[in-house]
Formats: sequence, structure tokens, C-alpha cells
Amino acid sequence: MHALQIRQLGRTDYETTWHAMQRFTAERGPTTPDELWITEHPPVYTLGLNRKDVRLPNRKDIPVVMVDRGGKITYHGPGQVVIYLLIDLARRGLNVRQLVNAMEGSIIDLLAHAGIPAVARADAPGVYIDGSKVASLGLRLKRQCCYHGLALNVDMDLSPFLAIDPCGYQGMQVTQLKDLGVASSPSAVAELLLRFLQARLSPTNASTAS
Repeated sequence: MHALQIRQLGRTDYETTWHAMQRFTAERGPTTPDELWITEHPPVYTLGLNRKDVRLPNRKDIPVVMVDRGGKITYHGPGQVVIYLLIDLARRGLNVRQLVNAMEGSIIDLLAHAGIPAVARADAPGVYIDGSKVASLGLRLKRQCCYHGLALNVDMDLSPFLAIDPCGYQGMQVTQLKDLGVASSPSAVAELLLRFLQARLSPTNASTAS
């Protein structure tokens, strides 16, 4: 099994990074190593493929990008940790549900490490603390290879979420690690989350994922 290749991208333009993921996935072959891309984005709303009846944001200062991931609408901005997973699921013996479990589980592991209980929901992918969403997930699958990934709110301006129904849920509250008493920087959180995610995606754990 190939080791996961880690790419620390810093702050990147959303559309540029999205198109880079598409190219990577289109061009990869049977031996291309899987990669995790760690980044954050300038303010942007992204609208997934399940966009029917989605309420568009009522502010014009933040662009809206229609993308090819699953799900509805979400917000990305500075202070949010984004990890994109470019993975050959068939080669790792994973299905999409197992990958989502690993992503959600790694975030729950991170929060447990900080003493914060969190849960996943079967009806709404992501991670929640007392009913408020702290992380969102979205994936695209082509030829059993995926891209897109997860976004964890760490230390950001949450007000843009008020202009949308996060992930299509009216009245959905959002939260972030800073407001939960976690003083770590986004880069420190990303480093720790990466460790938990790699552990969840290791061959031993991946083969036993449910």
C-alpha cells in the first residue's frame, strides 16, 4: 500500500485548487500515490450538486462557486482547516461510507483529544457538538477515485454562515473550536487532525471500518 503523500498548500484560491484536484484525478493511474492536501481559502460559498431549492446567500461581497461535490451549500474562509482527500478507494479497499466514517471519526477523535464530545449524524454528513455543526464534508467520486474532502471551523468569522442554510438545513447553527475553548492555531489543529486522519486511513483501520 502506498503511503499517503501530504501537501501543505497554505492559503489557496478555491477554484484553482478545485480544478487542480480534477486534473489530478483525471490523470492519475493505478500506481499514483494517494494525497492529502491541507489548505484554507479566502471567503467563498460553494454550491454542490444537490442544489435544488437551495437558498442562495443574501450578500454580494462573497463569491458563489458551483462545484461538483455532493451536498448543498457551505462556506469556506480564513481560519478554517480544509483537507482534501485524493484517494483511490478501490486500491485501499474502501467504499464511500467507510471513507466518510474515517473523515468524521478523525474529527471526533480530535475533539475528544481536546475534551469535547462530538457526534456524526446519519441524516446530515459532518460533525456536530450539541447540535451545532463544527465540520462539513463533501466528496466527488470518479472511477473509484475521490476528491474534495472536509472543512473544520477553527478560528474564523462565522457570520457568513448566517446568509445561508448550512448544507441546506434551515436554522442550522455552526460553531468553531475557538468558541469551544480551544486556543490552538489553525495550523496546529491541521497538524493534529492530519495525524488522526492518517491513522483512520491506515490499512489496519481502513480494513475494519464499518
